[in-house]
Amino acid sequence: MAELEVAAVHAVDDALYDDICRLLPQLSTGELPASRSVTDVVDSPSNTVLIARLDGQVVGMLTLVHVTLLTGMAAHIEDVVVDEQARGNGVGRALVQRALEIAERGGARHVDLTSRPSREAANRLYASIGFELRATNAYRYPV
Repeated sequence: MAELEVAAVHAVDDALYDDICRLLPQLSTGELPASRSVTDVVDSPSNTVLIARLDGQVVGMLTLVHVTLLTGMAAHIEDVVVDEQARGNGVGRALVQRALEIAERGGARHVDLTSRPSREAANRLYASIGFELRATNAYRYPV
């Protein structure tokens, strides 16, 4: 049986940067971040970057963003990606559940995430964990 480990990242080395750059194109077609940008995300006190390893190999990641608002502490889950070769092994569920534990310990009143409708398996996963689809509009202003 494969061993799955999910842990927070506290430092970025070349190997981890390469793993992140290998995973991100499976999530988005955007430009890959510079090494310094990855380090900035990991070093931010508002973020927790989680990495999943299956038998020691990096196979998934997510970023939990803590947001302090006038209405209370909130959190957002961003950049969830599981390597195509590792899907179906509980990696996404383990990542999200660890993020929810961290958010709750950090005092978050709720945790939000977004997922494209085309990511059907991911959307089923989020619903099975207990996320509820919200009746809201998501807007983006490109800068």
